[in-house]
Amino acid sequence: MQRSMMAKKTRAPLPATLDALAVLGAQIAAARREVGWTAAELAERVGASAPVISRIENGHATTQIGTVFDAAVLCGVPLFTPDAVTLSRLAASSRTQLALLPSRVRPQRVDLDDDF
Repeated sequence: MQRSMMAKKTRAPLPATLDALAVLGAQIAAARREVGWTAAELAERVGASAPVISRIENGHATTQIGTVFDAAVLCGVPLFTPDAVTLSRLAASSRTQLALLPSRVRPQRVDLDDDF
């Protein structure tokens, strides 16, 4: 197999994505410090390593989203809403909305005007 075919293609995250990661990372870092935990203590609670916590707090886009959200929840950083009950209701509402939408989306058919 050619080397170029084996190389993993990576793409750069969108600027808005990088901004959101930076904001969430800073919120997690501030909240962690407010509760008095070191990065190693948060890492132990999350089930990750201290370098992973550092990447989260620095807004790196390569960290698994579940790990980022776990760190946020453990530090008390709200996700989408200030309280867990509202977040649970939002999740249920979103699942209901998705259930009402078609499960498959097909590309729209383009009718060509070929009557010359």
